[in-house]
Amino acid sequence: MTYVVLDNCIKCKFTDCVVPCPVDCFYEGANMLVIDPEVCTDCGLCEPECPAKAIKPDTAKNLGIFSKLNADMAKIWPNLTVKRDAMPEAAEFCGKANKYEEFFSADPGEGGKKTKKLKKKKDADE
Repeated sequence: MTYVVLDNCIKCKFTDCVVPCPVDCFYEGANMLVIDPEVCTDCGLCEPECPAKAIKPDTAKNLGIFSKLNADMAKIWPNLTVKRDAMPEAAEFCGKANKYEEFFSADPGEGGKKTKKLKKKKDADE
């Protein structure tokens, strides 16, 4: 089993779900996130973190095209491992029906990786 991001993420793109993910399985499109099913370990930490309730297990009913969409887009969109602000229109679009048909974009997002803070040599020597 893995988790799937559904259309309620479109035009919201809350990234709270990215933070607890231990395997960095989120990928970013222009207006939504997806989960790579080959990387997801089914830990479930992301699901309760999504304010839009857009993440469901792949065993849920009525996933429609979203299992395939997540797998396909994860191959071409950049990896995202850091929290960012939601889209400016998130409050307006959260819960709106039929967002895939009207608003889905296959364009990639920016992506983003966690970076280690390196100590300056002077600080490390102290």
